[in-house]
Amino acid sequence: MKILITGTTRGIGKAIAALFLERGHEVVGIDRQGASLSHPSYTHYQCDVCDYEHLPEVEGVQILINNAGVQNENDIDVNLKALIHITERYGVREGIKAILNIGSASGHTGAEFPEYCAAKGGVMAYTKNVAMRVAKFGATCNSLDPGGVLTPLNDCVVNDPELWAQIMNETPLRRWATPEEMAEWAYFLTVTNTFCTGQNILVDGGEAINYHFVWKD
Repeated sequence: MKILITGTTRGIGKAIAALFLERGHEVVGIDRQGASLSHPSYTHYQCDVCDYEHLPEVEGVQILINNAGVQNENDIDVNLKALIHITERYGVREGIKAILNIGSASGHTGAEFPEYCAAKGGVMAYTKNVAMRVAKFGATCNSLDPGGVLTPLNDCVVNDPELWAQIMNETPLRRWATPEEMAEWAYFLTVTNTFCTGQNILVDGGEAINYHFVWKD
């Protein structure tokens, strides 16, 4: 199948692209950085997802994965508005099989930068809207909402022993996910899955279910 993925030069997006290539799919990547993947079935377009006038012409997209995102840097413009534009341009049409938006646990909990949480909360609602509109094509649309993932964006806390210890105390599984684990989820929700739609799938190692119950021993 032909897969269009935004934000493919590192982290979750790169892992998703690599997994789809490994499994024999054609992948088109859009990123403001140059290509970091080399494969005969991979085409890379270097452009900003917010630069609507210069987005590439890509025909026949069967799976769209909106992964491009930022933290505390024009969050609503990149994480929500550009995601909507990309989806309306490439995804909501005849021939689409699945759309996946990479959201965040913060859209569920509100526990991060204000605009980031607002943008990711918007992604959750927009996912349901798109799911209703692409159902007539027999397509699904879901969001994959990770908690902590070991990506370069998170190095500032991963590499701080004190902060990392605090984070682990909030995460029942006592670890963060790898980008490769998120890629497997992305593959499942777009290729394997054909019936689950309009859902916001929270994958956070149990952090959102954690609580602090204090009582006398």
